[in-house]
Amino acid sequence: MQYFFQKTVLLFSIFLLVSCNFVETIDIQENGSGEFALEVDASGLLAMGGGKIGEKMGMKENQKVLDSTITFKSIFESKKDSIANLSTEEQAALKRMENTVLHMKMDPDKQEFLIAMNSPFSKIAELQNLMEGFSVLKDLKKTKSSSTDKSPFGGSFGDNNSKLSFSYDGKTFNRNVEMVKENQVAKDSTGMSKMLFASSSYTLKYHFPKPVKSVSNPDALFSGDRKTITVRYPFAEYMENPEKLNLNVVFE
Repeated sequence: MQYFFQKTVLLFSIFLLVSCNFVETIDIQENGSGEFALEVDASGLLAMGGGKIGEKMGMKENQKVLDSTITFKSIFESKKDSIANLSTEEQAALKRMENTVLHMKMDPDKQEFLIAMNSPFSKIAELQNLMEGFSVLKDLKKTKSSSTDKSPFGGSFGDNNSKLSFSYDGKTFNRNVEMVKENQVAKDSTGMSKMLFASSSYTLKYHFPKPVKSVSNPDALFSGDRKTITVRYPFAEYMENPEKLNLNVVFE
């Protein structure tokens, strides 16, 4: 399990160099509970690496499909000695992530490579705990590797120097990105980086228990019953300007 997680983290860094599609999903129920998910379609990576990618992920020679699921609770159990050295606050942040599940499916023959992270919540405020937990994981990774290494889940899932938060009170829903320091990604942006990210996208797909009256983003698409909204944005622009995906949703 630990091997699977380490390889997945490594691949997230590679994902930023190939065409990948990221989908951030939130499904909120009537009682305010729900599930948060981040899905990555990295099938383009198989086109570049073929069977070598599967080999690096631990696929056996005659294995056709790799389908693995791991809980963060099991990961933390394997790292309990290291976690014991963290501050009380950091340990608490990781504790609140135990129900998060990471799933990966790789089928080289079909050129399919999907990774999904799912985390249930009893109220939307718990998503802030999830974000704080990922910040702790990012810091842990930096203590064992170069400070330039990037976590797949740091900040707003792109390590673009931002803090992501959500709120929901039954009348409105808000997705807010706050820049915590100068966005070096934007500052150092070049034509090459735009070319690398040109085919990648970041999509928000949110489902609510009641119809949506209005959305602050004019590019938002509505489902027939107006309970689901979708916003798709070029990944390069998302990395440079994460605030572009700020949302204010008002319900009927």
